[in-house]
Amino acid sequence: MTIKTYDVIIIGGGIMGSAAAYCLMKTDNTLKVAVVERDPTYARASTTLSMTNARIQFSLKQNIEISQYALKALDQFEDEMAVRGEKPKIYYRREGNLFLVDEAGRRGAQEALALQQSLGCRVDWWSPEKIKRYYPLYDPGDWVGGTFGSDDGHFDAYAVLMAYKAKAKSLGATYIKDEVEKIQRKHGRIAGVQTVQGSTLTAGYVINCAGAWAAQVAETAGANLPVVPVKRQVFILDTAVKPQGPLPLTVLPSGLYFRTETGGIILLGKSMEEDPIGYQFTWDDKRFMEILWPELAEFVPAFDRLKLVRGWAGLYAVNTWTVTPLSVNGRRSKVYFWPTAFPVTACSRHRPWVVTCPS
Repeated sequence: MTIKTYDVIIIGGGIMGSAAAYCLMKTDNTLKVAVVERDPTYARASTTLSMTNARIQFSLKQNIEISQYALKALDQFEDEMAVRGEKPKIYYRREGNLFLVDEAGRRGAQEALALQQSLGCRVDWWSPEKIKRYYPLYDPGDWVGGTFGSDDGHFDAYAVLMAYKAKAKSLGATYIKDEVEKIQRKHGRIAGVQTVQGSTLTAGYVINCAGAWAAQVAETAGANLPVVPVKRQVFILDTAVKPQGPLPLTVLPSGLYFRTETGGIILLGKSMEEDPIGYQFTWDDKRFMEILWPELAEFVPAFDRLKLVRGWAGLYAVNTWTVTPLSVNGRRSKVYFWPTAFPVTACSRHRPWVVTCPS
């Protein structure tokens, strides 16, 4: 049995775990930080299976301020993550987010807009006529308008993850290909982890960044986290009629959302109440053909002719207390942390996350 000692052990080397490792090493490069990741290909990681969106359009002041910080971090990201002079490419595109508003949602949308503008956000109210002028394929119908955030956009989540990982490793973090079998406790405190391959890793601090698997990991330490893995599906569409330019992430009042991607394709998804809980990664073409396509074609009549290229499914770690993921201290211990996600950048309830740390 191998026994190794670290200052901090991070469970999960996705975007959350790698960002945490980077922040720790940036703060103090004498720390011994170990990141335990069972799948370095990240084939089923929420990071790589999300549509990825960065937005500032929230109705909570704290979320807006965190997003303002995150958007600035994304602007500086490639420079900050350079390793030996080589900068990563994250393809950060500020193509905007457009949230359509119906009569029932008008008051809430306008209150959120006033808050966003009071905090200096570049978000504007668009009339149906303006929406049609900028995006001629859209048919706003009876909707009263929408809010458009010009600083919102999307980026390559995998590239961001790999950049965090490379930078953390360059600063001295250790990545271990293994799986945590159990979080160990000693004298009422977290003492480290036991891995599937038989290693014992001891540390004064353990950070659970297992995302959709966070509750499973926490159970091994006797903690019950209100986190469930919910399946989300994304569909890739090749439309007969192509938009004249990029379409922003467009969110309908029903929750249907879509945007353009490189090559002129459309990415589309929708969170639904019946989305299953569990570790399922199959996608359902009937969901698109029978439910989503008719709704899409009503808003964009030109998309009544298209090809469903393929789809995919990923997991979203839903916090059943508040829906928004949060960070808490572990029960009866000040040395176990659960940063399943931070509300930094998000799209509806599909949330790709960027973690930043103070300079």
